[in-house]
Amino acid sequence: MAQKTPFESSGKNKTTTYNEAISYYENIAKTYPQAKLFTYGSTDFGKPLHLLVLSRDRVFDPIAIRKNNKRILLINNGIHPGEPEGIDASMMLARDLLKTDQLPKDVVICIIPVYNIDGSFNRTSTSRANQNGPIAYGFRGNSKNLDLNRDFIKTDSKNSAAFQLIFNSWQPEVFVDTHTSNGADYQYVMTLIPTQKDKLNSILSAYLTKTLVPDLYTEMEKKGYPMIPYVNSFGEIPETGIAGFIESPRYSTGYVALHNTIGFMPETHMLKSYDLRVDATYKLLQTYINVVQRDAKIIGENKRKADEFVAAQKEFLLEWKLNKTLANDLSFKGYESGHKASEVSGADRLFYDRSKPFTKTIKEWNNYEPATSVQKPVAYIIPKAWDRIIDLLKLNNVRVDELKSDVKVPVESYYITDFKTSAKPYEGHYLHSAVKISPVHHTLQYYAGDAVVYVNQKTNRFIVETLEPQATDSYFNWNFFDSILDMKEHYSAYIFEDTAAELLKNNPELKNKLAAKKAADADFAKNGAAQLDFVYKNSDYYEKTHNRYPVARLVTDVKLDLK
Repeated sequence: MAQKTPFESSGKNKTTTYNEAISYYENIAKTYPQAKLFTYGSTDFGKPLHLLVLSRDRVFDPIAIRKNNKRILLINNGIHPGEPEGIDASMMLARDLLKTDQLPKDVVICIIPVYNIDGSFNRTSTSRANQNGPIAYGFRGNSKNLDLNRDFIKTDSKNSAAFQLIFNSWQPEVFVDTHTSNGADYQYVMTLIPTQKDKLNSILSAYLTKTLVPDLYTEMEKKGYPMIPYVNSFGEIPETGIAGFIESPRYSTGYVALHNTIGFMPETHMLKSYDLRVDATYKLLQTYINVVQRDAKIIGENKRKADEFVAAQKEFLLEWKLNKTLANDLSFKGYESGHKASEVSGADRLFYDRSKPFTKTIKEWNNYEPATSVQKPVAYIIPKAWDRIIDLLKLNNVRVDELKSDVKVPVESYYITDFKTSAKPYEGHYLHSAVKISPVHHTLQYYAGDAVVYVNQKTNRFIVETLEPQATDSYFNWNFFDSILDMKEHYSAYIFEDTAAELLKNNPELKNKLAAKKAADADFAKNGAAQLDFVYKNSDYYEKTHNRYPVARLVTDVKLDLK
């Protein structure tokens, strides 16, 4: 059977609708025993996520596949349904691999037909104002108006939870998330964002930078689609140089890196014709399959070693900064640019002249260095009240133990002493950043059913980068714990004045502490209300849970009675 896709039938200028894609894949699964279509969870649109699995051996159990030492390649399409090349390319590729009996021997291919189902139904021809086709396409936001490529940690959407169920069930070694770019004009049809090399596990990064990425570039050049790194310009035009993209765990490739999976975001160029963009995506996906098949053994061995390394790792990096002093040269095929008067405003506007192509050497800055790090604890203890966090950890294959009985435990707690919060909402949240902490060692009461997460697992990076509040995409920064940041009790000043006087009379240490603060801070010395508040906050009347981060660190290996 050689079923044509809607893209092919339309003369290669239309993209497939969600219903057409699922019907197509259902037909493929009925026709070929090497294909099986699964459904997982639900989405905010009320439909499940589908997953087409192509297995030459007709084994469709991920545990059995891993036991048989096969690699798993996961392809995600339509996270932004206005960037639909992968939707159409994957349909043709699956058909062609099955029809010609060319499924790889050592690689099982998993394809999510359309991830943002919600957005794919919101179909227009105008939401991507800068894009050259197709005729109609979906919308970037889902039905909650969430950008799903910012939702891999906070998981505000059901789509994200369903994706994480797929990802953590199949545990792919390589992940590809298909996209379309938006930005400068240049000659390339395809650009590429690999997982940022400096924040990927070093074992995986060595293979990525020395073998996988160079071979992808070489093979795509042979297929007529030379590539360039994603054009993340430092200035107005690419000639000013480009910077490597640092994808934090909110993004798909940043998320998969927490699980020691090598991730890619291929970005076709929005101004190239749609047929070329689909063809380039098809050929790139084909290239991934060929390279992963060729290197199946070493990719599997690297993943095993990386998981072992992370399970034993003691120090974890939480933030990175770009080294702007280190750059390498890139040969870049662009177009001459210039400025002319805008017909709208009369002001100068940028334009590119496609009649003047050039090849120039430009700078690429792509070296990231550690900015914040932390030593892992023996375990984290999470009170059972914070069940959303516990559920997300379990969804990500984190082993979570539970206390069998009530117990007092010596722990290290963080008090949040400072942070910045965005002035405007971002993806439904007012993000925190620049978190400052003050660690305190004390003994806290815990109760039967409270969660204990030991940091000796292959999922350690996920554990640490979500639970340490200083991490870029920590649960704290995504507002999961904002209720600890305001006080639940206070005082009436006219009453507490007498209480505070009595406290100072009976506590010389507190009296001296107040005097030292007044001597060091002239404004404080003139502010009676501030001094009264200082006494309150240094007394037993002040609630100990205010600003205390509720996820505690077990820093000594105390034996706990666990279920």
